[in-house]
Amino acid sequence: MINGLIHNTFGLQVTAAEYLEYRSEKELQGFIAEGKVKAPFLHVGSGSNLLFLQERYEGTVLHSLIKGIEVTTENDTEVFLRVGAGEVWDDFVDFCVKHQWYGAENLSLIPGEVGASAVQNIGAYGVEVKDLIASVETIGIDGQKRVFQLDECQYAYRDSIFKRPEMKNYFVTFVNFRLSKVEHYRLDYGTIRKELGGVLPVSLPLVRQTIIRIRQSKLPDPEVLGNAGSFFTNPIVSREKWQSLLEQYPKMPYYEVDETHVKIPAGWMIEQAGWKGKALGPAGVHDKQALVLVNYGGANGADILALSNAVCQDVKKLFGIEIHPEVNFIRS
Repeated sequence: MINGLIHNTFGLQVTAAEYLEYRSEKELQGFIAEGKVKAPFLHVGSGSNLLFLQERYEGTVLHSLIKGIEVTTENDTEVFLRVGAGEVWDDFVDFCVKHQWYGAENLSLIPGEVGASAVQNIGAYGVEVKDLIASVETIGIDGQKRVFQLDECQYAYRDSIFKRPEMKNYFVTFVNFRLSKVEHYRLDYGTIRKELGGVLPVSLPLVRQTIIRIRQSKLPDPEVLGNAGSFFTNPIVSREKWQSLLEQYPKMPYYEVDETHVKIPAGWMIEQAGWKGKALGPAGVHDKQALVLVNYGGANGADILALSNAVCQDVKKLFGIEIHPEVNFIRS
């Protein structure tokens, strides 16, 4: 919290009635025992996936400053890491790449912190963070510690048990990851292989820098233009629906999900609906990546919500498909 403001990458001027930062599980448990965590309460990371709909949050905002990357165990093929929730996600990816640990490199440059990554199940270029997680450590509002094993986290596309309303009483403190020591890459998603340009040999630093270059070419820097990265999830539709759309749009991009479902890029649909580069008041759709909504300056949460609703309505009108925000809407 700087000058009374809750940090968020949309650049919205939002304050909280109470703001608490903690550097250890013990300090968080102390806040709880002292009655400082008063309802309503909200746990945030760097605010990279939040849209505050009011200018003041009438409750307690908590933020983890727990740091550290610790090797807990390893063998010839794998390494297990315990990582503080307050670590910057991309710093963690960089750490893995420098140590020649495989698996996280495709998630380079995703904004946010480690704790939030486990809540949101962040993903990009064919990889989701659930593919790397072994367990998630939490402290409950009762002050008790609970560890959620991977199967208990109920991970799905941009979803987890931690996003359920009843799970807001748990605060993520550490995330335990499993990385591979065996060389392997995932290069057949999006334009990764094309961007590599046949450069050999492929290496972790090369893949990381390629991912960073791709993201920087499409996504605006939140420090320059307020945004939360990808605003919408890509809809997953039945093969019957996909086939009917393909007849109308033969060049429509898509990704196979399973035998009965196909994923269609929401950004492509938004562009077809005419929204790419278009603004609605001080909020707009980015001119290089239609999946990104931006704050051109002076926008509030209501402005961005109005834009989101307008985009969703036009996409549904054109394709008969509902797209849904990936960003979490915060009301107090």
